[in-house]
Amino acid sequence: MKLLAARRLMRILRVIIRYRLDDLLLNQPLPAWMRALRLILPWRWLPRKPLQLSRGAALRLALEELGPIFIKFGQLLSTRRDLLPPDVADELARLQDQVPPFDSVHAIARIEEQLGATVGEVFARFDVEPLASASVAQVHAAQLKSGEEVVVKVIRPGLRPIIRQDLAWLFLLARIAEKASADARRLRPMEVVSDYEKTIYDELDLLREAANASQLRRNFDGSDLLYVPQVYWDWCRPKVLVMERIYGIPVTDLAVLADQRTNMKLLAERGVEIFFTQVFRDSFFHADMHPGNIFVSTRTPWSPQYIAIDCGIVGSLTPEDQDYLARNLIAFFKRDYRRVAQLHIDSGWVPAETRVNDFEAAIRTVCEPIFEKPLKDISFAQLLLRLFQTARRFNMEVQPQLVLLQKTLLNIEGLGRQLYPDLDLWSTAQPFLERWMRERISPMQLLRNLQQQAEQVPHLSQMARDTLERLNQPQAQAAQATPVAKHTWALRLLGAALVAGGVSQGLALSPAAWASWLSLGAGLLLVLRR
Repeated sequence: MKLLAARRLMRILRVIIRYRLDDLLLNQPLPAWMRALRLILPWRWLPRKPLQLSRGAALRLALEELGPIFIKFGQLLSTRRDLLPPDVADELARLQDQVPPFDSVHAIARIEEQLGATVGEVFARFDVEPLASASVAQVHAAQLKSGEEVVVKVIRPGLRPIIRQDLAWLFLLARIAEKASADARRLRPMEVVSDYEKTIYDELDLLREAANASQLRRNFDGSDLLYVPQVYWDWCRPKVLVMERIYGIPVTDLAVLADQRTNMKLLAERGVEIFFTQVFRDSFFHADMHPGNIFVSTRTPWSPQYIAIDCGIVGSLTPEDQDYLARNLIAFFKRDYRRVAQLHIDSGWVPAETRVNDFEAAIRTVCEPIFEKPLKDISFAQLLLRLFQTARRFNMEVQPQLVLLQKTLLNIEGLGRQLYPDLDLWSTAQPFLERWMRERISPMQLLRNLQQQAEQVPHLSQMARDTLERLNQPQAQAAQATPVAKHTWALRLLGAALVAGGVSQGLALSPAAWASWLSLGAGLLLVLRR
């Protein structure tokens, strides 16, 4: 592995030198110590021919040559036109679905190997020329023998060794950063890279993507907001995916959307609603929502519907993270900065000894200037920089389980900025979150929660009995000579304690009351048992 990683590093350096990426960096306004790098990089001592490429094209070609991890980084950058010069953003946008394809001969060979049949036996028609090509796979149009128009997605060959080498360097850099910097330790880079490792390897399994797409399709079945194509499971394999072909307008093709008189304001607002629905209602969200994976239906431009493809990366949150995140956002929208500060402390995102007043003042200073402004007037680059400085001051740690969510938020915000710059993000999101919070404490939801907790009572009773029996093991021989009835007092005493604990916690009908009901039920079961 070390030899492979060293070879990969040399390849990365060659690409940097070939496409003059060091010039792109060193021509920026940098601190003096970084400008001094010009003097110590040995290849800069040698004469070099001028590069006959624009800076955007050079960066795009370098990322393409370096492989999937770098391409995905370029895809994320391409959605942030507010952070990039237009020429660079335009070139990086080509990474979304215009990555150079691999040879169709290899694609067909892999498809036939995976399906165990020739292309002619499975499909009535198969287009040799790829329909689209991205960092991990490429797509061919086809028609099944039964007549359905489909697309066939096939994984690129030889990806795993490249990804493994790149990840080795990422882990090495993360370890060095953790040892060298307290700020880096707060960002927990090893956990972040570890999460990314899982994500990128999951994306290489197309059966997982098919399952994700099926779940997302069920979640939005019959919805006017989002359509997800059907998966044809009979022809899906780990490296081949066959699904319904969709016909829509790429979400970034603003000219065509305008020609069909698409309601752009509603389109942008529905994008926000889809995101919050996936995160809070379903806890299952599409986490690779760059523009190359999103289309707009041509059927009802006055009531536009999104079409989502490529569900290889999805994210989810625990109920606890959902609850804290929703409460944080609602407090944020209401400018209740003290509540935001207290929730961060309660959730453990900042140290428990943090002074609430100081943290509240810092959050207010960062957030107050951006309220009641449309996206076009908000500098998210400055906002993120200020938030990072605030986080560092209060020793706030990055939450690895929220990294995918943060990445998706960047994609959504970049997309909204392109579609409808006057979008009021706050007024669009706040009603949805407030409705979701009300539904969480509705009588029907509370009844469902109680039913789920009641189902756990017998299991809790068995666990309590097993625990007491394990504690009693040292006296096993004495217990053999003692009637079982003499030991029932211990279980009943435990039951009485659970009943008292449940009553003392209060039996209010709220989402947090399940523990007291559970305690009461388990206690009664132990007290009344024979």
